[in-house]
Amino acid sequence: MVATFEPGTGVVSSFDEPRGLGVIIATSGDEVPFHCTAIADGTRTISVGERVRFQVVPGPMGRWEAARVEAG
Repeated sequence: MVATFEPGTGVVSSFDEPRGLGVIIATSGDEVPFHCTAIADGTRTISVGERVRFQVVPGPMGRWEAARVEAG
């Protein structure tokens, strides 16, 4: 996956609430993982199928992940 750091859009394809881990399918088709702490409104939960906006950033383990995940 090529990360541009530009805001992206996509749909939440999975979210494991107990672990706080999820995956967004970007409009480009890329799978972008995220942690519940990346949800911008602070709720730490989001529904599967929710349309979202996000930014791609380098994660703590050197992989790309979504940040500032917002519904919409």
